[in-house]
Order: sequence, then structure tokens, then C-alpha cells
Amino acid sequence: MLKLALGLFAIGLLAIIAIFLTPILTDGRPGLWLYLLAMLTPVGFLCALVFALWSGRRSR
Repeated sequence: MLKLALGLFAIGLLAIIAIFLTPILTDGRPGLWLYLLAMLTPVGFLCALVFALWSGRRSR
């Protein structure tokens, strides 16, 4: 689950970077698919948080 969370988070961050670079490098606007991919950033963060809480030590 941690690999999935890191992958989703990384894809989201790359999409955010692409959103900011698109107007600089081209004359067009970023596509809708970039905005949808950027929404994976918080999903990946939440998956990593859930993984950290579930894999933590149990109190006795």
C-alpha cells in the first residue's frame, strides 16, 4: 500500500508541475486531464497516512 501511495502522490506532484509549466512552455492552457491527475496528490497522501497508522505498533 505504501508503494501505491507514493506512486499516486508522485503522479499528482508531476501533474501540478506540468500545470504550471504548460503556459510557460506553450501558448495553450493545461488540459482537464492534468487537473484530474493533480487530484491524486491528496489521495496518495491519505493512503500513506492510513498505511502509517495501520502499520504502526499496537499498544498493549
